[in-house]
Amino acid sequence: MGEKDTLTVDQNNFGGGEDSFLRNRHSSPLPPPPQLSSKVLTLPTVLTLGRVAAVPILVATFYVDCWWGRTATTSIFIAAAITDWLDGYIARKMRLGSAFGAFLDPVADKLMVAATLILLCTKPMDAIVLGPVPWLVTVPSIAIIGREITMSAVREWAASQNGKLSEAVAVNSLGKWKTATQMIALTILLASRDSSFERLLPPGIGLLYVSAGLSIWSLVVYMRKIWRVLLKK
Repeated sequence: MGEKDTLTVDQNNFGGGEDSFLRNRHSSPLPPPPQLSSKVLTLPTVLTLGRVAAVPILVATFYVDCWWGRTATTSIFIAAAITDWLDGYIARKMRLGSAFGAFLDPVADKLMVAATLILLCTKPMDAIVLGPVPWLVTVPSIAIIGREITMSAVREWAASQNGKLSEAVAVNSLGKWKTATQMIALTILLASRDSSFERLLPPGIGLLYVSAGLSIWSLVVYMRKIWRVLLKK
């Protein structure tokens, strides 16, 4: 989508002569609409593409059974989490937002999170009290990934409907808390694979369940908003 200048014409004033000119002259100007960059590869988009490219590297380092492999995996995920915040900040401050970037950003986030959750499920966590528990990470992972798939489908459907439905599924503060706890939990769980940080495993597991709970809660909130909109039709 290229950058376009939009000219809005009031049909009641069009061709109205001097009176129309005076009314337009003294009327307060409307604020310009937000502009999207005409470039495809803006800096935020490059950062987002970097997160997508980092997914196979994350997978490769996860199965390297030595200290540097575990360190590399954790570092890659932390870098991805930082760039997730950074590309949005740059896009807003420097007005470098683009349609392609808006599409790619959530895709990159979901790929990184889903890949990390699946990787952690392949190696059961050794709970200090319960011992190896295969379902310890699997249960919240299914909840989180299932919620993301459902919300993606719901948002796509809402976009094809009226504007009120799109507003109902707009990102809210609950979704932001869900993302924050999710990123912190996964960082802790990746780090706890190293024996030096294994004490972090219990809080990491706890935060992952909190994130799963917030995921389900936010899904319920979105569905209730959609239901209210549909009932008003």
